[in-house]
Amino acid sequence: MKIDKLNLDGKKSSIEVLDKIFSAKINHKLISHVLYKTNANYKGRHAKTKQQNEVSGPTSKIYAQKGTGNARHASKKAPIFVGGGVAHGPKGQLSYKKRKLNKSEKKQSIASLISEKIKNNRLLIFSDFSNEIKKTKEMSLILKKFEILNSLIILDKSSKDKVEKSLRNIPNVKLTDINHFSAFDVIKYKKIVFTETSVKELEKRFA
Repeated sequence: MKIDKLNLDGKKSSIEVLDKIFSAKINHKLISHVLYKTNANYKGRHAKTKQQNEVSGPTSKIYAQKGTGNARHASKKAPIFVGGGVAHGPKGQLSYKKRKLNKSEKKQSIASLISEKIKNNRLLIFSDFSNEIKKTKEMSLILKKFEILNSLIILDKSSKDKVEKSLRNIPNVKLTDINHFSAFDVIKYKKIVFTETSVKELEKRFA
């Protein structure tokens, strides 16, 4: 299929793209499944409580088993005492099993989301950046002009090097390359931006 390609002057031309990426079947069930796993893996599992065997202190019996009239107890490290271990508490990151995503799930979910962006007119393809843009103010004007103030910008290495400094301090914009974005990134931002070369790199990745 053919879609529009823009340069910074706003002039349009067309570019041929792969149907299996830019006109794929939109699978909402798969997207939901992938986002659930991705979001779960982003969460840090750092909370950790000490169990009875990890608390420091004496292990001797606190008083005689019989004859005191009190309940039977062993050491003060038991969970019922203040300062004792915690029963069934969180065990930290090492006990958490990450949810795995296979390559086909990742690719199909991204293709579904990109196709949905095109359907909703929320995907732009620019010509490769030929000149370096150093000033944030200049880049802000470009973002306003093309209405991409909330966007995921996926560039080829050459274009990325030319605009990285000017995009660094602009909020609600993420600059990345073909190898460092996920379905979570695509759905988080309102619009998605490619360059001509980054589209070709994406097609090679999916081939």
